[in-house]
Amino acid sequence: MAETDILGPMAESVRIQAPAKLNLALSVGPPGVDRMHPISSWMVTIDLQDEIELTRREDPPLSLYAIEWHKEAVRRPEIDWPISRDLAARAHQALEHHVGRKLPVRMRVSKRIPTGSGLGGGSADAAAVLRGTNELFELGLDLDQLCRLGAELGSDVPFLIQGGSAIVEGLGEQIEQRPEIPALAATLVLPEEHCDTGQVYGWFDDLAEEGGSQGLRPEAVRALTDGPLDPEAPFNDLTEPALRAAPGLRDLMQQISEVAERPVHLTGSGAGLFVVCDESIHAEALAQAITAGLGHTAIAVTATPPAASYPA
Repeated sequence: MAETDILGPMAESVRIQAPAKLNLALSVGPPGVDRMHPISSWMVTIDLQDEIELTRREDPPLSLYAIEWHKEAVRRPEIDWPISRDLAARAHQALEHHVGRKLPVRMRVSKRIPTGSGLGGGSADAAAVLRGTNELFELGLDLDQLCRLGAELGSDVPFLIQGGSAIVEGLGEQIEQRPEIPALAATLVLPEEHCDTGQVYGWFDDLAEEGGSQGLRPEAVRALTDGPLDPEAPFNDLTEPALRAAPGLRDLMQQISEVAERPVHLTGSGAGLFVVCDESIHAEALAQAITAGLGHTAIAVTATPPAASYPA
C-alpha cells in the first residue's frame, strides 16, 4: 500500500512507499504527429515497492540525492545513470520550479523494483517524491496539480501518484479510478533481460506497418474489469514488439507457461512477466517452482489500494 508516515505536525522527514504497477491490459494506438503513442490500459499497483525517505535541510539549503538498492532487492544491477536523469531527482526539481523556491531535502531512494522491467520503478519513485515533498513542506497542492506535474515527467507518473486500480488512457493523463481493487494474486518473474522502451515501440511501429496492429481498443480493456480476472484474459499489444527487442524472452515465456500450466503475460514494455494465479498460496508456490526449476527470480505479488489521502 502506498502510504506516508509523517513524524509530527511540522515534519522534519517523511517516508513513503513507491509501489510498482502491472498492466493487466494494454492497448496501444498509432503514433500522433508528436510521435507519441496513445494507450488504453488497466493498471494496478502491487506490493513490490521502492522506499523514499525525504529529510528537510535548512543549512546549507542544498539538496542531496542518493539512489541505492534496498537490502531486500532480489535483483541489483548497477545503478549507472546520472542523477540528472533520475526521475526521483527530476520530480523534486520540477516541484521546486512549480512553487518558485528551493525545497532543500536529503533524499534517499531504496529500490526494490528492477530497472527495465516494465513495472514503472522510476515513475513510482517520481510519484512518491511529488507526494512526499508536497506533504513535507505543506505545499497544499491537490491531486490534480500533482498529476499535471507528474505527466511532464512520464506517462506512468500520474497513475502512480494515485495508485490502486484504474483505466489509464491518452498519454497517461486520463485516469478513471476503479472503485474496487481486483483480488489479484500473481507470480511476477524478473528476467535478467532488459527491454529498452524506445526499441520496443520502434518494433511496434514496424510491425504495425506490416499489418500487425489492431488499433486502440479501449472497449477490450474495459471489458476485463468486469468480474473476476481470468488467467487467460490479460493482453498487451507490446508483447510481440518486446519479444523482437529481447528475443530471449520468447523461450522463457514458453518455459514458464509449461511450469505454470497457464498463460504468461508481459507488463508494460517488458521485460517483467506475470502469471495470474488462483490465490496467494498458489502464487508463492509457483514463484518457488520457477526460481528453483528455471533459475529466474520470481516472487508472489498482490494488488494494493490507492494512496491514502491528498490535501483538499
